[in-house]
Amino acid sequence: MKVRFAALDGLRAIGALAVLTTHVGFHTGASLNGPFAGLLARLDVGVAIFFAISGFLLCRPHVAAWFDGTPRPRTTPYLRNRALRILPALWIAVLLAALLLPHSADVTWVIYLRHATLTQIYLDGPPADGLTQLWSLSTEVAFYLLLPLLARLLTGRGRPSRRGVAARLFALAVPVLVGPVWMASITATGHPRAGLWLPGYVGWFAIGMGFALWQVARQHGFLTTPTLQTLANVPGTVWTAAVALLLIATTPLAGPYNLTAPSAGQAFMKTLLYTAIAACALFPALTPTPRSARVLGGRAGHVAGDISYGVFVYHLIVLGLVERVTGYTLFSGRFLLLFLPTLVISALVAAASYYGIERPIMRLGRRDRSYDVSPASSANAEPNSTDAWTATEVTPASPPGQG
Repeated sequence: MKVRFAALDGLRAIGALAVLTTHVGFHTGASLNGPFAGLLARLDVGVAIFFAISGFLLCRPHVAAWFDGTPRPRTTPYLRNRALRILPALWIAVLLAALLLPHSADVTWVIYLRHATLTQIYLDGPPADGLTQLWSLSTEVAFYLLLPLLARLLTGRGRPSRRGVAARLFALAVPVLVGPVWMASITATGHPRAGLWLPGYVGWFAIGMGFALWQVARQHGFLTTPTLQTLANVPGTVWTAAVALLLIATTPLAGPYNLTAPSAGQAFMKTLLYTAIAACALFPALTPTPRSARVLGGRAGHVAGDISYGVFVYHLIVLGLVERVTGYTLFSGRFLLLFLPTLVISALVAAASYYGIERPIMRLGRRDRSYDVSPASSANAEPNSTDAWTATEVTPASPPGQG
């Protein structure tokens, strides 16, 4: 049975808002200086939240099939659906950036082609204005491609058992540590481009995969975790812990706010802190209280979840155009002057894109006239195949730092 985790709609909208806010903060200089610099600089943690949601929703169908003894999700439809979800808006954004934003002579059509194929993080070249946040989508696609193999390794061939579930949950601690170690290593050896690749963020996806295994095992009576259940009943406590961890990340422990390279230790701690923040943000949304479900998974959350991918894809283009229209000079403050119009216009553009282009394409490609990324239904955690920025029957951005 497909299930819907409606509270994740609102959570991914929060992630998109966080990414937009940190980029406006950088452009205005508010994330570099001022009383809220640390908080604005660290809102790129929205990327970690997105990755954790994707890990959960991508992996869960495989785990559920393992427990139910049913066939695994097929790879070809899964890849088709991912392409239907991400490519239309991506290609529109690349075209808009090329046509509407100024660029230097060395930003040629080849650079835009790399962004359209999400290969830009593996090749040297200048950044394209309005598209720098797409590094995270490139990383996500790498995870998409590896997911069928990772899910098979996680679920194995034998039948589920309490000991097997516990061993697998323990094994997922390895990728959680791989990310911080990778980021520390590439920082120490001076290979910043490698800091955009999947190994640096695999722990964020692993958090979601671990929650998928925990949730399904708990549902089938294989796990009794009274402590976690108690925490699920007091989501405010867990989300407060996420805020506390975010405040810790605003200290020098997690490195500088600007684009200056952190030390190896700072890179390690920042990635680890973001992993913990993503876990604390995601967990209460998996078994939400009625109030949390209404707030995050109600009508407003549903719509915000639908357009969150578009907000992510288009917001830097909108920000660039707002700066041109207003004659804004980079790093000259006045955060709200850029934030409010960028947020409103990005949401409107994303809504037009989703309801006018993206959803019709997905419905046509899936041959499902009723398909929606976030189906409107009861706002309960349980019974949809939604995902973070894609969908899951299967199935959703600057490195820790600015995009």
